[in-house]
Amino acid sequence: RFSIDEGQTWSTHNFTSTSVFVDGLLSEPGDETLVMTVFGHISYRSDWELVKVDFRPSFPRECTDDDYESWELTNLQGDRCIMGQQRSFRKRKISSWCIKGRSFTSALTSKVCECVNSDFLCDYGFERSALLKSESSKCFADFWFNPEAPPEDCVLGQAYTSSTGYRKVVSNVCEGGVDLQQNLAQHMCPLIAPKGLQISIREESLAVKPGEDITFVVRQEQGDILNTKYQVDLGDGFKAIYVNLTMTGEPIRHRYENPGIYRVSVKAENVAGHDEAVVFVQVNSPLQALNLEVVPVVGRNQEVNLTAIILPKNPNLTVFYWWIGSNLQPLLTLDNFLVTKFAETGDVRVTVQASCGSSMLQDSKVVHVFDHFHVLPLKFTKHLDMYNPDIPEWREDIGRVVTRLLAKETNIPEETLMTVVKPGLPTTADLHVLLPANQPKRKRSVTSDKRIAAIKQALNAHNISFFLRGGYWVLVTLADSGSDSQRIGGGSGYWAIVVLFVICLVAVGAFILYKKLPGRNVYAQMHNEKEQEMTSPVNHSEDTQNIIQG
Repeated sequence: RFSIDEGQTWSTHNFTSTSVFVDGLLSEPGDETLVMTVFGHISYRSDWELVKVDFRPSFPRECTDDDYESWELTNLQGDRCIMGQQRSFRKRKISSWCIKGRSFTSALTSKVCECVNSDFLCDYGFERSALLKSESSKCFADFWFNPEAPPEDCVLGQAYTSSTGYRKVVSNVCEGGVDLQQNLAQHMCPLIAPKGLQISIREESLAVKPGEDITFVVRQEQGDILNTKYQVDLGDGFKAIYVNLTMTGEPIRHRYENPGIYRVSVKAENVAGHDEAVVFVQVNSPLQALNLEVVPVVGRNQEVNLTAIILPKNPNLTVFYWWIGSNLQPLLTLDNFLVTKFAETGDVRVTVQASCGSSMLQDSKVVHVFDHFHVLPLKFTKHLDMYNPDIPEWREDIGRVVTRLLAKETNIPEETLMTVVKPGLPTTADLHVLLPANQPKRKRSVTSDKRIAAIKQALNAHNISFFLRGGYWVLVTLADSGSDSQRIGGGSGYWAIVVLFVICLVAVGAFILYKKLPGRNVYAQMHNEKEQEMTSPVNHSEDTQNIIQG
């Protein structure tokens, strides 16, 4: 079916001999407008069927002026004035079977209308009555809007107009008639208190390094800016007063030399009031070293202290993440230590991460958890403190020396002995006597007693000794042979070992070479099977206090 008189009459024509499912209709551009292509398919499995329909024979001539009539544009209500103007067009008469041609123009005349109420909408902050909601109803200010309030960019001494609640529709060209905006009231801009003050960092990083440039930007959302003073306090003693700070947009550049947390504040103030903005800046040095210190052997369900030593020290600026075993959820602390317990025996890996600003370091240690073992407290004379740099590597090597000598003298497997030198001064240590893993449970106590007796005998016989470079011979003996060791998981009592230093000029075959690195002391070890020699990290002539500080 097709119509050439705007749908008043319809004609029927069979374009194909069989039924076709029509998928679309295309018309040719330009002069071929009357040529159309119908495309579809006979069945869903068939190929495309194209039918070309040419209506040009039905329109044998071009249209003349007598073939057109005027037509006025109206809305659904029949109003001829739309968007402030009345427009008429010309169109082909229904009875004229002719082609418009390329020179055809549809616009005929255009006339501006007088303004009416429908040409206006409610202004910002206004709405029509909820009961009427018609174009003839009045616009009222919303509860949150004050039509008399000055605009945000109002400057003292200038004037502003308050809205009557109406504004003309955008692109409406009506003139005269009703003017709902004619009663605009003029007001002088008052002095407005600053409001919405903000201070931010251009680099968007609240953590910087000492000596690094930082740029502060101050913004103000509302209020007077020409007659407002801005008091800036950068937290490190720098204070200044600015004028027109937010209008010029000039940033404040600064540099913090010392680590710490700085409170940066800006106060904007004029006669009408004031506002304040605060930001906290963290200035910290990047972490250079992290060491996890934990007793390598602990008892099941026994409290153990995990301590993270960092360099340089940044109190209140470092966050510590603790992973215990295979737990994927870390524990977070601001302190560099954590007290915990291990409920199961075996080897448990403890990992700590220290995060300070943009730097993060990690260290990990394995803790051996047992049900039963012996602990022999060791105590050294004050002379050893002169050679104690209080670093983990030194303590670990001293522990290995004592363990190796005891194992060699007593024929006790070295893997069942572990000497742990404690951090700090005075220098102390614990000797852990572990139970063999392949020993039957009923024989473990007897074996442990024999090993303890063998250790006592070796120490009482002065058979455990090693040499320090500088002429100090270290002799390990029992302080009180009548006491017993501490037994974790059973038994009680303590015994101690006193390390005596005797001046000796015996040549040595091994030494430990200390090196000084920035922020941390580390050293390389060279040794042989018989003796071990150590070089002091400082000269013997320096006093003990300087050694400890070093």
